[in-house]
Amino acid sequence: MPIPTGFVDLSKVENATDGMVKLGGKFRMGTDHPKRFLGDGEDPIREVEIGEFFIDRTAVTNFQFGEFVKNTNYVTEAEQFGWSFVFRMFVSQRIAKNVKEAVANTPWWWKIAGATWRQPEGPKSSIKKRQDHPVVHVSWNDAVAYSQWKGKRLPTEAEWEFAARGGLDQKLYPWGDDLTPSGEHRLNIWQGRFPHTNTKADGYVGTAPAQSFKPNGFGLYNNSGNVWEWCSDWFNRDFHNDSPCVDPKGAVSGTEKILKGGSYLCHKSYCNRYRVAARTSVSPDSSTGHMGFRCVLNAN
Repeated sequence: MPIPTGFVDLSKVENATDGMVKLGGKFRMGTDHPKRFLGDGEDPIREVEIGEFFIDRTAVTNFQFGEFVKNTNYVTEAEQFGWSFVFRMFVSQRIAKNVKEAVANTPWWWKIAGATWRQPEGPKSSIKKRQDHPVVHVSWNDAVAYSQWKGKRLPTEAEWEFAARGGLDQKLYPWGDDLTPSGEHRLNIWQGRFPHTNTKADGYVGTAPAQSFKPNGFGLYNNSGNVWEWCSDWFNRDFHNDSPCVDPKGAVSGTEKILKGGSYLCHKSYCNRYRVAARTSVSPDSSTGHMGFRCVLNAN
């Protein structure tokens, strides 16, 4: 069984690319674990080689995204559309009275007029006390715009998963196979009975600060839970069967983009996609209260 190889030079992070870590090497991507979702295309396990790149240690925060907007006057797609999806528990009674649309198969997602990255729960909500939380209600297109402004890009799925694994081989989570080792919570997901009761056992109901819990072996935070993170790849269930083994970049075209990592709404009863191999996909103009992103930068 091949052991993944890789490197991380944390001592030079601040001097080279502020807030980023340099990575590269070989690893075994994907999973054949019984808990996988067959329709998602997590399998098969394949050995992949990743060229050198830098990746953000955390998801992009509200403060960072705010700097982008302040300097460019950028308007997100949710702001252009006039609405975004908000988890119903976070919607105020005042707004709830006028809600007319929800997602058919996931009725806990409500279409809220005025919900944006600035107002995550709709009108009169605020990110004033959440400047260090991941920005949400950003589409793939919004994430690309920010990345380009920073001179960076979104990670490929392979880069993201290599980084998330933190140097471990085929473990379910960035720290191993035990979700709560010695009873310690290491990620922000749903505890209790979804979607009715969240016990907040990990300390959070909604988003947590981007630099929460222990980092993985590469010094990265929240690669499992908190917010889904956009990748550059188009989604294709069977792309892996014939994908290149060196720096795969996903399907040539498609209708949905890949997200990785799961979110604060993931729960073992219906969505254990907080595993590092797990994936999901939505259209690139989609925005919700649990999707964010982090950036990468070519090392050469």
